[in-house]
Amino acid sequence: MAWTYLVIAGVFEVIWVIGLKYSHGFTKLFPSLITLGGMVVSFYLLSLAIRSLPIGTAYAIWTGIGALGAVLMGIFLFNEPVNIPRIVFICLILVGILGLKLTSV
Repeated sequence: MAWTYLVIAGVFEVIWVIGLKYSHGFTKLFPSLITLGGMVVSFYLLSLAIRSLPIGTAYAIWTGIGALGAVLMGIFLFNEPVNIPRIVFICLILVGILGLKLTSV
């Protein structure tokens, strides 16, 4: 169950990061509420996951999911650039996430 909590926590990290962009520095109410709610859910689920997962592994995977999701959402929502170097580095993040998962207890 810890891995499920961790993956969902990572998804909520993406939600709050994207909400942060839309909140314009917490000046817009609804996006600010989404951001804060996403933070609470993300941190809570991360706290459940680290009860049984190593903290270094869990934190690295959580931030990796967040980083990967933020980059992909930036591409799709904000027309951020897509080029070969970015794709390579996105793949490296994904390989790191998978490698940590596969080599953990």
